[in-house]
Amino acid sequence: MTALSREAEAVPSPDTIDLSRIALLLDVDGTLLDLAPTPDEVVVPSMLREIIADLIDRARGAVALVSGRRIATLDRLFSPLVAPAIGGHGAEMRLAAGEPMLETSAAVLSKTLRRELRLLADNDPRVLIEDKAHSIALHYRLAPEMETFLKVAVGEIVAAKPNDDVEFLLGNHVIDIKPKQFSKGSAVRELMTRPPFAGRKPIFIGDDTTDESVFAILPGFRGCGYSVGRTMGGTQGTFASPQDVRSWLRHIWSRTGA
Repeated sequence: MTALSREAEAVPSPDTIDLSRIALLLDVDGTLLDLAPTPDEVVVPSMLREIIADLIDRARGAVALVSGRRIATLDRLFSPLVAPAIGGHGAEMRLAAGEPMLETSAAVLSKTLRRELRLLADNDPRVLIEDKAHSIALHYRLAPEMETFLKVAVGEIVAAKPNDDVEFLLGNHVIDIKPKQFSKGSAVRELMTRPPFAGRKPIFIGDDTTDESVFAILPGFRGCGYSVGRTMGGTQGTFASPQDVRSWLRHIWSRTGA
């Protein structure tokens, strides 16, 4: 097995992880998976699917993906794995495989706002727009020089529509625009009141500003948060990279395996 990097020494030892007592909550892009030039180009290692499936079983279901992507997209990426999940930055939730998806909020972006955001993407084919139903993401990894322009333009669009009650979050070469009524944090708070997550200590791993709302609510559940790639407020340690997160999970899986 690959050893954890020195930068990951502040994270808990895999030997201390008791899957019968914790709820393991995992962001996807930039945390479990290496970032790619476009959202569709990310690669899910086949071993990762096997490891997560086995950890879900050993934790009696208390392992969940927490993503800005829609749950349907997560299912496609991780197929044949169907995991408990929070999707759409907290707009969707599924407690277990085979259970119906729940919408945590009915809030949606207005048609006018969607149209103006699409026009921004139309200005440069390297700027990709990802419509997640409840939110929209503008990806500019293919055109990093567009960062300042897009941040200013999105800020002006959102500010011009105060009645829409929306916000934008700045990620790694991506801007997410979503209603304020829900977040990853609000969805995790709801998740932690429901079996099999209720009564457990949450451990959440995330990598960017869209995960800050989860880090903020963890103390209320005596939980711990860990960032990836950089130090973030409200966290107890930092993984060097998604590869280190996958290695950590593999250590847990190996230790608890038959």
